[in-house]
Amino acid sequence: MSMNENKQAENKRSIDAARLTDLFLAGAANLEAGKEWINELNVFPVPDGDTGTNMTLTIKSAVAEVENLDENSRSMRDVCKAISSGSLRGARGNSGVILSQLLRGFGKVVRGEQEITVPVMADSFTRAVETAYKAVMKPKEGTILTVARGISEKARELADQGVEDFDTFIPEVLTYGDEVLAKTPDLLPVLKQAGVVDSGGQGLIQFLKGCYDGYLGKEIVPAAAQPAEEAGAEAPAEPEEPELKYLYSTAFTIVLDKDFNKAAAKSLRKYLESLGDSVICEQAEETVVVQVHTNDPGLAIQKGIQYGQIKGLVVENMKLEKAGSAQAAAETEAPAAAAGTSAPAAEPEEEMPHKDTGFITVSVGKGIEEIFRGLGVDCVISGGQTMNPSTDDILSAVRKVNADTIYVLPNNKNIVMAANQAADLSEDKKVIVIPTTTIPQGITAIINFAPDLGEEENRENMMAGIEAVKSAEVTYAVRDTVINDVEIHKDDMMGIGDAGILAVGKDRDETALACLEKMVGEETEIISVYYGDQVTEEEAEKFRESVLDRFESCDVELQYGGQPIYSYILSAE
Repeated sequence: MSMNENKQAENKRSIDAARLTDLFLAGAANLEAGKEWINELNVFPVPDGDTGTNMTLTIKSAVAEVENLDENSRSMRDVCKAISSGSLRGARGNSGVILSQLLRGFGKVVRGEQEITVPVMADSFTRAVETAYKAVMKPKEGTILTVARGISEKARELADQGVEDFDTFIPEVLTYGDEVLAKTPDLLPVLKQAGVVDSGGQGLIQFLKGCYDGYLGKEIVPAAAQPAEEAGAEAPAEPEEPELKYLYSTAFTIVLDKDFNKAAAKSLRKYLESLGDSVICEQAEETVVVQVHTNDPGLAIQKGIQYGQIKGLVVENMKLEKAGSAQAAAETEAPAAAAGTSAPAAEPEEEMPHKDTGFITVSVGKGIEEIFRGLGVDCVISGGQTMNPSTDDILSAVRKVNADTIYVLPNNKNIVMAANQAADLSEDKKVIVIPTTTIPQGITAIINFAPDLGEEENRENMMAGIEAVKSAEVTYAVRDTVINDVEIHKDDMMGIGDAGILAVGKDRDETALACLEKMVGEETEIISVYYGDQVTEEEAEKFRESVLDRFESCDVELQYGGQPIYSYILSAE
């Protein structure tokens, strides 16, 4: 066998740090390229981005850390540490957190190796699945976990059979992964009824197929550089002008709270350039002025927070600005929320006085934020269903709240895991996550806190409080589907309760009333209505009168929430 043939054979049997980097970056690019159609696999047809977006933002955080490594001295340990740290801190949503835990488990095995062989890869897949399952309080089959476990079992089977070359190993693992993914609807009836496979499992397969393309040396074009049809989104029927490569102009000033030397400045600029173009990164005494055109403003903001506090944040949708949209101009006043990203935690300019106990909550809408602040919440993170804050967003808020013990209220089921991950990563403060899944639960939880009680008593009281609250959100459907035998058509109004669909109809207020019919019982005393930014005060008052007429024995509280997407957030206690 010639030297060249020996080299080719060796390349099939082992993967070094440089090659692992190429595989990971290709996988990340492929995931981003498919994020829109992965989003469309979500069972609930609500008007927001979800699984594909969350997994992509999670992986892009890791990509940024990998790309910041010195190309000439990337060791296996360095690459694994960057992938693990970046994905853990950038994790968004349940799917993103699980993906970060899979990558973390993978790295625990691989980081001690000079080269990855098939047996090592099988071991790392096993550890990845074990780590991810441990991170989920109640693992559910028919999800990304099932797909990951199937892949792990196939990898172990092939390694035990003596397969040594990746040319055979990877295709067989991926083929089996596709088979497991196709069976997820048989494990989760809600998937079968909606006619989709699990979106998180699909995202994992999309990522691994990109890794295989990287192994083969194929170039993956990121979604931002693809025609809309290839990226999984609908192309404009008659585009009048070329689409912008980067949609959001993002500008802010960092008030530095740590040393910012030439190396830090270079690292920040390099990171911003990896997100987009038109980069400005200028230091003036104790501040740094930042500007970048990007598709992911949240990542730029998240990076800036690492160096200090953010002020003067402006995010503009350049497409809408170009069209002369007055509405877009108004939206630029809202930090990052208008751009569809999670914003940094809103903080007072002066340092907080020290206290024993602090509170962090996730909120949507100016009205709801004011309600939380009025209840004594120290830090409100802008986020929710439209954009889940990352683990690092929550950690940044923890760092800024000057308290020994901090309670975190996620207020969304897709943020609870990221909050728990932040609690695990917090080093100098005790973080207690109260697993609130709705805004009304969060409000009730903090009302049930008593300063004179201990941590465990307060936790029990807050948990008891949220269990007594029934919640619902009213929004519109973006596509046809069937959920729990309920037929839903595009543009129908939907009432989504704590355990699923409560009502579907054509009229917004009637749908909301139908939700309350199922929520209100004989012991219900108070009905709360938080109206969103698409409902006028006059319309909201009229709805309140309808609720009073229908439920005469209940007090009805009406408050401005200002939340997007959801016309009403309802609670019954």
